[in-house]
Amino acid sequence: MSWSVAEIARMSGVTPRTLRHYDERGLLPPAGIRSNGYRFYEQEQLLRLQQILVLRELDLGLDAIAAILDRQTDRVQALRDHYTRVIRERDRLTRVAQTLARTIEELERQEGTAGMVEINRPENLFEGFDPSRYESEVLDDFPDQQQARERSKRFTDSLSAEETVRMQRETTAAMIRMAELMASGTVVSDRSVQAEIDVAYQLIRPTWNPDADAFKKLARTYLDDPAHTVNFDRIAPGLAQYYRDAMVVFADTRLN
Repeated sequence: MSWSVAEIARMSGVTPRTLRHYDERGLLPPAGIRSNGYRFYEQEQLLRLQQILVLRELDLGLDAIAAILDRQTDRVQALRDHYTRVIRERDRLTRVAQTLARTIEELERQEGTAGMVEINRPENLFEGFDPSRYESEVLDDFPDQQQARERSKRFTDSLSAEETVRMQRETTAAMIRMAELMASGTVVSDRSVQAEIDVAYQLIRPTWNPDADAFKKLARTYLDDPAHTVNFDRIAPGLAQYYRDAMVVFADTRLN
């Protein structure tokens, strides 16, 4: 059985323009072209389109998807791998939903109190969030870091749910330690602050090995990008700038 472009579009929700784009990229060639010049698709292409859409749901780019599909030798095993990734992402989003529910509940309990009451266990504010996504966004500012993005994605996909939670908690705990150093008036060049930056630097080295200029550029994004700034400043106002300044010192003293 075969289907036209319009029929595939209705079934999948993918527009004909996107299907043409996938064809032009060599990602989803049609099964053939009819005598009237119209493309048609068969079950083989439907299954491939399903895989493309699953991988897009997992935030993979088209180049990465093409590489994955080209490496496939066992379709059923490939689908099992996709299924595992989707289940992992479902579980992560469930943890994010639970985190938001806890925060809503705690803030609702505070309503009517004078001023902001301190959040209990602030490290729980970020349970379920995936730090590697933000690293990937930062790497988008570095056009020559495509391989780093791919390594970052492979590293993240290799983590179990428990390992992901552990990394999230360690990252948040490190941010809290930095906030405490900032609150105590510790200068960013102090050994204790620089030790924290070194820990953060070592965490990104498995996927990216920035030089001094790249590390400074990464530091600037913490202030230049409001989405990044708020992640730090929800721990403590001014923490994004404190991190930025500390990272500049680290780059000048350790990476030059």
